[in-house]
Amino acid sequence: MITAETIDRILRFNSGGIPVLSVYVGVDEGTGSRSAVRTRLSSLMHDIRPLTEDRSLGHEARLSLRNDINRIEDPVRADLVGPGTLVTFACSAAGLFEELRLPRTVRDRVVVDVTPWVRPMVAVLDEYHRACVAAVDRATAQLWELHLGEMHPVGSVRARTLRKPDFAGWHGLVEHRVRNKADTLTRRHFHQVATVLDDLFRVEGYELLIVGGHQEDVPGFLKFLPKAIRPKVAGTFDIDEATGREAEIRRTAEGIVDRYEREEERRLVAEVMERVAVGDAAAAGLDQCLWAGSTAAIQLLLVQDGATAPGVVCDESGWLATVGEACPLCGARTRRTPDVIDELVEAVMATGGSIEHVLADTTLKQHMVAASLRFPLPPVPRAG
Repeated sequence: MITAETIDRILRFNSGGIPVLSVYVGVDEGTGSRSAVRTRLSSLMHDIRPLTEDRSLGHEARLSLRNDINRIEDPVRADLVGPGTLVTFACSAAGLFEELRLPRTVRDRVVVDVTPWVRPMVAVLDEYHRACVAAVDRATAQLWELHLGEMHPVGSVRARTLRKPDFAGWHGLVEHRVRNKADTLTRRHFHQVATVLDDLFRVEGYELLIVGGHQEDVPGFLKFLPKAIRPKVAGTFDIDEATGREAEIRRTAEGIVDRYEREEERRLVAEVMERVAVGDAAAAGLDQCLWAGSTAAIQLLLVQDGATAPGVVCDESGWLATVGEACPLCGARTRRTPDVIDELVEAVMATGGSIEHVLADTTLKQHMVAASLRFPLPPVPRAG
């Protein structure tokens, strides 16, 4: 499981100027997946192997790259081979070797730069909200955690059962009392489940709640949820004995989360673009957003999924731009980067901003990036 600590460690990694190898390889299902991954890794490594003989790189850099390539071509760990993407970050000279598995496939890519190329990883992880799934009926409740394409149980609740009357007579009155008692026990059960969910959300910090149950029961159960949890309900689904298997519940819950994510993306893009239109603290387009990232002004960065652009970065001042031999802020020589949007993502995360990669079809496609800002931008300096 990818942890926040792992991501933070990769983001903060400092190679000291030695090239970092970032590799993304899609993994298909099937018994031959490990062999297929090795073949695709070898093909990617073949493309960059000439760099190990490039005299424009120092001896230590060439040796580090050679060691990284050889290690990446070693047999892949079995626990990392499954549907999704195998990600490797390597820089042997600086002690970096991280292997991770993402839950969905991204395009095969290898990038050599002085910083890890993290944006495809961040983009995938951004889609996977940590959610709690609750399948509730009048007698039981099963609770699961859903995250990164995996679902595992986190609790269950069973209601007190109603004993069947052991006497006859006065059938109408008895039936009425039994129905009232059953309704009372159901309300108590729903209240108990809501209390358990409240405790789970407080302790585990789930972002979303997905509720499944019989169509006639779900609305009544939702009324028992604490006010703090109600806005986190991403959706509900109908469940019965025919569709109550865990694998089907997981697929249904993932579909709800996916729809929630696309709706959230459209809402965020609309809000930021509206702020741009009225001249509020917002920016749209690569040049403006790079300058906003250079000044630590970005609160929320929206990035069109799959968008890349070459550019330059100043490692002294943090200045980002599409072109420029010298930094206009400090005069230092800039470093070329194959993806300046990736550098922008890292800069925003380092200054406490948020990232939202947008897969939905929105007007962001025209701009690649847009941002909500903490403060209005100062004038843009001229590039050297």
